[in-house]
Amino acid sequence: MNRTRPAAPTAAATLRLRALAALPFLLALAGHVTLLAVWADRTPDTLATHFTGADGGRADGFTGRTAFTVVSLALLLGLGAAWTLLVRRAALWGAWATAAFATTLLVLLLRDNLDAADPAQVVSPPTHLAAAAAAAALSALAGLALARLVPAGAGPDAPSGEPDAPRLALGASEVAGWTRATTSRPLTVLAVLALVAVPVGLVLAPWPGALLALLGLVVGLPGLALARVRVTVDRRGVTVRPSFVSRPRVRVPLDGVTGASVRELDTATVLADYGGWGYRVRASRTGVVLHAGEALVVRRDSGREFAVTVPDAHTAAALLNTLAERHGKV
Repeated sequence: MNRTRPAAPTAAATLRLRALAALPFLLALAGHVTLLAVWADRTPDTLATHFTGADGGRADGFTGRTAFTVVSLALLLGLGAAWTLLVRRAALWGAWATAAFATTLLVLLLRDNLDAADPAQVVSPPTHLAAAAAAAALSALAGLALARLVPAGAGPDAPSGEPDAPRLALGASEVAGWTRATTSRPLTVLAVLALVAVPVGLVLAPWPGALLALLGLVVGLPGLALARVRVTVDRRGVTVRPSFVSRPRVRVPLDGVTGASVRELDTATVLADYGGWGYRVRASRTGVVLHAGEALVVRRDSGREFAVTVPDAHTAAALLNTLAERHGKV
C-alpha cells in the first residue's frame, strides 16, 4: 500500500508567511514617514549622508532633503518587496532583522542632521552601527518567534505537492535500471572558452597571465564537468555525475527516497525556484538544472526535494517509484 504523502503547505500558510515578512517593513515605513513629517521643520535642505574617519569623521557626501526622502523610502520598499517575495519560514528572522537595521540607521542619520546649519559639520559616530546591530538582533528574535505561526515548508521554496508518476511494471524477480545523459550547450561553450584562456594566459606577462590562466581553470573545469551529466536510476537510487568521469557525483540513496514525480521547468520557474542554472542549493530543494524542460523531482525523507533536468524523466520517475516501493519507502 502506498504511503500517504504529508499535505503540502496551503496557499493560506504561504500568504501568512509573506504577510509576516512584509510586516516589519510596513512598520518601518510608517515610523520613518512619521518622523520625516514631525521633523520636517528641523530638517535642512541638504543632509550629510556619507562620513569618513575612524571616529565617524566629518561628512564628505551630501543629499538633498527630497532625494533623501525618496531614496530612503525606496530602500525600505525594495527590501520589503524582496523579502516578501523570497522569504522562507526558516529565514523570517532575517526580514525582521533587515528592517530594523536599515530603519535604525536611517532614523539616526536623520536625527544627526536636525537643525544643522552646515551639513559639512555633521558627525555620525560609529556607535550608530552598534545601535543598528542591537536593534536588528532584538527584531530577529521577534521574527523567530513569529515563524512558529507558519507551518514548516511554507514559502516560495515549498514543495509543489504534485502527484507521483505512475509505477513501472516489474515482476517480483525482475531488476531494471535507467540512464540518460543531458547537456547544457551554453555551459559547454562557456567552459571551453574558459579553458582556452588557460594557454592564452600562460603566454602573457607573468602576473596578469597567471591570473587569467587560474581563472580559466577555476571556471572551465567545473563548468565542463557540469555541462554534460549522466543521470542514472537503479537499485542504489538516483545518481548524477559528469558523463566523462565518475566523480564528483550527487546521489540520493534509495532508502532516502519517498517518491518521485515530473515537473516542467521554464526559465521563470528555474529563476524563481532554483535561483538560476547549474548545481543549485535552496532552503528546501537542491537541483542540477541545466536547461528548461522536464525534470525528475525526487522527494527525500528529510522533506527536501532534489531535481535534475533530463529527457524521459517520466520513465525515470516511474522506475524510481517502483524501486522505492519495493524498498518500503513509498
